[in-house]
Amino acid sequence: MNSIAIVGAGLGGLACARVLQLHGVDVTVFEQEASADARPQGGTLDMHGDTGQVALRTAGLYDRFRELARPEGQQMRALDPHTAEVVIDETPDGDFRPEIDRGQLRGLLLDSLAPGTVHWGQAVTDVAGARLTFDGGETRDFDLVIGADGAWSRVRRALTGVRPVYSGVTFVEFGHDAASDLAAVTGRGTMVTKAGGHALFAQRTSNGDVRCYAVFYAPEDWHAGLDFADTAAVRANLLERYAGWHPDVLRFLADVEGGFTHRPLHVLPVPHAWTHTPGLTLLGDAAHLMPPLGVGANLALLDGTELATALATAPSVDEAAMAYEAGMLPRSIETAKACASGLDDLLSDDLNSMAA
Repeated sequence: MNSIAIVGAGLGGLACARVLQLHGVDVTVFEQEASADARPQGGTLDMHGDTGQVALRTAGLYDRFRELARPEGQQMRALDPHTAEVVIDETPDGDFRPEIDRGQLRGLLLDSLAPGTVHWGQAVTDVAGARLTFDGGETRDFDLVIGADGAWSRVRRALTGVRPVYSGVTFVEFGHDAASDLAAVTGRGTMVTKAGGHALFAQRTSNGDVRCYAVFYAPEDWHAGLDFADTAAVRANLLERYAGWHPDVLRFLADVEGGFTHRPLHVLPVPHAWTHTPGLTLLGDAAHLMPPLGVGANLALLDGTELATALATAPSVDEAAMAYEAGMLPRSIETAKACASGLDDLLSDDLNSMAA
């Protein structure tokens, strides 16, 4: 088998590498971050039975996933923002979308790879066909370069030239530890409250901590002049935006001491596709960046395992990439269309829209 390079050690890229190695295919993953723990990996993910769980079965990691997953994390709780009353408190019957911390899932994938598969601290500065140039000037040639390098993919620039655009919605991330009584308010899974184009989401993680997100419509420069290192100033700005909500709900913002992180929501145009180009392909957010409505990680995992299976079984690298793209692109376009319309539901006043 010819040489395969994956740019990006996110979930999709690691799943692809895992399945390639199961088939005895040599693969190298290049990641610009210095190590696996260079930054926090974020909150919790629900693994869907028809996408993410399928991928984990293909990767031979389903049983280990089950040991880490939290079926109780499927609980959905909704609060009235003006009264703090719990108006929805549901946990689905069965076990169709169990939760797992993103960091745990990434660790599971990393641990499944042969030592040395991931080359940390290897930033790709240029992509020309299947030739990669790294920070420092070194170049390496491959038979296939897989862009698994996320929203601002450098590999995508070489393939399509399309860049993400701001969606008009921004996220501000923050958190509370398990000792806070807001953990009990959140419940075992996800809590949501929303009104007037503003929402607050909170999610319990495996250690009981709570990851929270303030979500609202705003111009791209809404934070001009606001220093996100100044926790008090950001807190005051957000409390003003959410003025009129019940004080017990506003405690999710008012009690923050650990700081805030700005995460403006960017998306790729719909549809996003490309003419097949030998030597290059994309997966995950690099291929189909869409609103975070619970499908992105699942699709990235499925992309990675399907591409790897094709590479291990098709007569040639190019035929494998073509077959993968023929299935992945229509699927991702349809999902992106649904997510684009679902973004307004995310910020609608209908609390039931989050309990489906």
